[in-house]
Amino acid sequence: MAADQNPSNSTPPEQATKPPSKDQKKKKEDKKEEDLSEEDLALKQQLELYIERVQDADPGVQKLALESMRQEIRSATSSMTSVPKPLKFLRPHYGKLKAYFETMPESDLKKYLADILSVLALTMSAEGERESLKYRLLGYEGNIGSWGHEYVRNLAGEISQEFAKRQYDDLPIDALMDLVQQIVAFHMKHNAEPEAVDLLMEVEDLDLLVEHVDSTNYKRTCLYLTSSSSYLPSPDDILALDIAYTIYMKFEDFTSSLRIALLLDNIQYVKQIYTMTNDPLLRKQFSYICAHHGLALELDEEWIPDEEEREVLQDIASNAKLSEGYLTLARDIEVMEPKSPEDIYKAHLIDGRASATSSLDSARQNLAATFVNAFVNAGFGQDKLMTVPSESSSGGSSGSWLFKNKDHGKASAAASLGMILLWDVDSGLAQIDKFLHSNDNHVVAGALLGVGIVNCGIRNDCDPALALLGDFIEKDDTIIRIGAILGLGVAYAGTNKDEIRVRLTSILGDSKSPLEVLVFSAITLGLVHVGSCNEDIAQTIILAIMERTESELNEPLTRLLPVALGLLYLGKQDSVEATAEVSKTFNEKIRKYCDVTLLSLAYAGTGNVLKVQKLLGYCAQHFEKGEVHQGPAVLGIALVAMAEELGLEMSIRSLEHLLQYGEQNIRRAVPFALGILCISNPKVNVMDTLSRLSHDTDIDVSMAAIISLGLIGAGTNNARIAGMLRNLSSYYYKEAGHLFCVRIAQGLVHLGKGLLTLSPYHSDRFLLSPTALAGLVTVLHACLDMKTIILGKYHYLLYILSLAMHPRMLMTVDENLKPLSVTVRVGQAVDVVGQAGRPKTITGFQTHSTPVLLAAGERAELATEKYIPLTKVLEGFVILKENPEYQDER
Repeated sequence: MAADQNPSNSTPPEQATKPPSKDQKKKKEDKKEEDLSEEDLALKQQLELYIERVQDADPGVQKLALESMRQEIRSATSSMTSVPKPLKFLRPHYGKLKAYFETMPESDLKKYLADILSVLALTMSAEGERESLKYRLLGYEGNIGSWGHEYVRNLAGEISQEFAKRQYDDLPIDALMDLVQQIVAFHMKHNAEPEAVDLLMEVEDLDLLVEHVDSTNYKRTCLYLTSSSSYLPSPDDILALDIAYTIYMKFEDFTSSLRIALLLDNIQYVKQIYTMTNDPLLRKQFSYICAHHGLALELDEEWIPDEEEREVLQDIASNAKLSEGYLTLARDIEVMEPKSPEDIYKAHLIDGRASATSSLDSARQNLAATFVNAFVNAGFGQDKLMTVPSESSSGGSSGSWLFKNKDHGKASAAASLGMILLWDVDSGLAQIDKFLHSNDNHVVAGALLGVGIVNCGIRNDCDPALALLGDFIEKDDTIIRIGAILGLGVAYAGTNKDEIRVRLTSILGDSKSPLEVLVFSAITLGLVHVGSCNEDIAQTIILAIMERTESELNEPLTRLLPVALGLLYLGKQDSVEATAEVSKTFNEKIRKYCDVTLLSLAYAGTGNVLKVQKLLGYCAQHFEKGEVHQGPAVLGIALVAMAEELGLEMSIRSLEHLLQYGEQNIRRAVPFALGILCISNPKVNVMDTLSRLSHDTDIDVSMAAIISLGLIGAGTNNARIAGMLRNLSSYYYKEAGHLFCVRIAQGLVHLGKGLLTLSPYHSDRFLLSPTALAGLVTVLHACLDMKTIILGKYHYLLYILSLAMHPRMLMTVDENLKPLSVTVRVGQAVDVVGQAGRPKTITGFQTHSTPVLLAAGERAELATEKYIPLTKVLEGFVILKENPEYQDER
C-alpha cells in the first residue's frame, strides 16, 4: 500500500499532503476491485445517479429518482440479516441529502424524501438523535411495515425515548400516538406481540391492545402480559393484569379470566365471569378453581338464578368433594394401608446406637409419634394409633394411645384425630365427639382443635364447627378456650365470618383475658380475616399490644400479636401504611418487631425488589444485645421474593451471605427462609445447605435446619431427605429437642404418604392462596422461638399447617363429576413466554392415566383428543367434555 512506502516522518508539509490524495484514490480503486462485484458496482453508480437527480431542478425527474431509490431500498430492507447494500452505498450521501432536504420547499416530494431519509437514518443517524422518527413524522402517513421489521423496531425504540421527553417537557403527543397505532397493528399481525406490549407500556396506553388482538394471538399476548406483571412496579402490574382480563373476556376464555380475577382478588370480576356464561359445566369448573384457591364464595340468586344448580356449585366451591377425590386418588395409587410412625422412622436401617434407645417410651417421643402419625395419615381416615377399633370397647385403643401422652401432649394427640380425618366432616365429627365429653381438659381442648382441623377449608351451611366450638370459647379453663379459639381459626380461615369477629374482639378487649388466650384470639382473627384490611380488628389488636406490660412483652408468645396484625394485610401492599405508622408508637421492645413483620407480610408474594432491599438493610445491622426483629426480616425476604423464579434464586444467594456474615439471631432464621422459598420443592443446593446447617454448633440453627428439611421435602417422599433425617436421628439420639424436630421433619416429608403438598402456589405457580400462606407464616413465626413455643407447650400450633395442605393431584372428571381415567403427559414445565411459533410447554414427559400426582415444577397435558378440558391449567379437579369432532382411528 502507498502509505507504507513512505515511512519517513520528516517530510516537508507540502510534500506530506500530496501523497495521501493519490493514496486515497488508489485505496478506493483497490477496494472497488476487491469488494464489489459488477452487480454491486452497477447498483452503487445507479444510486449515486439517483442522488444527483434528486437535486435536479425538474420535479418530474426528482420524483422519478425518489421513486426508484425507494424501490431499491424497499426491496433490500424487507428482510434484514445484515446492513442492506443500498443503505451501505448511500451512507456517504446522507449528510448531502439532509442538507438538500432543508432547502426544499414544502411539497409532496419533500415528504417523499423525508420517508427515505427516515429509513437511511436507521443506520446513519448519531446515537440519541432520533432522526429516523423526526423524518418519519415529516413524511407520508403511509404503510410503515413495507420498510421491514428492523425499521419498525428501531422506530418503536425512538418513540419510547421521544415520548418520555415530550411528557417531561409537557409537549403534545398526538402525532406519536398515531404512529404507535400503526406500529402495534404491524407487530400484532407479524407475531411480535411482546414488542407491541412493550411499546404500549412505554407510552402508557395499554388499552390500545384490546382492539388489536384477535383469536390467533390473544393467548400469547395475555401470557406475556401476565408474566411481565410480576416485574412491573405498582400500579402498572395491576393495569397489565386488568388488560389481560379484558382480553380474555373478549374472547370468552373464562377460566383464564377467573385466574386473573383471583390474582387481583377482585370479587366483582369473579361475579361477572359467573354471570357471563350460561354453561353449567363451565360454572362447575369455576367453582373447582375457586375452591382450590380457598376463596370463600357465597353464591346467591344474582350469581346463579337456578336454585338446584346453585346448590351443586356451592357444594363444589365449599370443597365438599375434596375428601372423596383425595381418597379416590389414594385408592388408585394403592396407598390406603395406614402407616405407623415406625414405618417412617425405619430404625432398622440405622446403625446400632439409635435403635437401642428407640424402645424407650418417653412422653416427648410419644408426642413426636403423634405428629408423625397425624401428618403421614392426613386425610386417610384411618391409622394405627388413634382410629383402631379395639375388641373390648369402641375407642379403647385410641384412648390408650392418648394416655401415653402427658398434659398438653394429650391435646395434640386428640387433635391428631382431626388431621387423620381431614376434610371428612361427617365421619370426623362423629369420631371426635367422644373426646368432647372427656373429664380431662387437655383432651377436650385437643378435640376442639380437632373439630376445627376436620373442617379446614370445608364450608358448610350448617356451620358445625361454629356450633360446636362457640360454646367453649367462654369456658373458664384456659386450655379449653385456646383449643376452641384455634379450632375456629383453622376451620374458618379466609371466610371473613362476622360472628367470629364479634366474639373474639370482645376477648381481646377484655383486660382480664390471660395472655395465651389473647394471643390465640388475635391469631384466629388474623386467619379468619386474612388479607381483608379490616380496620376494626386492626384497632383491637393494636390496643391489645399497647396494653401489654413490660414482662408480658418479653414473653415469646406475645410476638405472635404483630403476626396476627400482619395477616390482616397479607399481600395487600400499601394498605398497611396507616397501621405501620401506628406501630411506631409501640413500646420499643416490640416496635421494630412489629414494623418488620407488617412490612414483610403486606408485601408477601409480590416480588417487590425495594422491600427486599429494605429487609436486607435490617439484616445488615449489628446489635450489641439480643435483638429479635431480624428473624422476621430474614423470613420477610423469603416471603416477598418467593413470587417468581428469578427473585427466588437471587434471594437464596443473599441468604447464603447472611449465613456467613450475619449475627446469630439472623442465622437462626435463615433455614426457615430457605424452607419457605422451596416449600415442597426439594432443590439440591438448598438441601445441601440445610444438611450442612443441621450439624451446626448453634442449637437453634440446627433445629431450624432440621424442621426446614421437612418443609422443603413436605409431601414428596424424597429418599435423599428421608436418608438424611434417619442419619440425624442417630446423630442426635441423646438430644430430646433435636430428636423431636427430626421426627416432625420425617412426618412432613411423608405428608399424606406423599400425596399432599404445602406449597401455597397453584395454577402453574400463578396463583397464591392467601389462607395457605397465612398458615405457613404463622407456624414459621412460632418456630422462630423453637424452645419455648414448639418444644414448650404450644406444639399444637404445628396443626395450623393443615391450612396449606392440598392434594398435589390432577383428577379428571366427566360431565357428571364422576372420576374419568384418561391418558395424560406429565413433564417438567417449560416457560414459553414470548417464544416464536408453538413451542412445547412440557419436556421430558411420561404418559400416565389419571388420576396422577404432580410434583413441583411439573405440568400435565392431555394425551388424547377425545376430550376437551374446560380449563387450560390441568391441576386439581378438571372437568372433561367429549370432543364432538373426535373420530376414533379404528
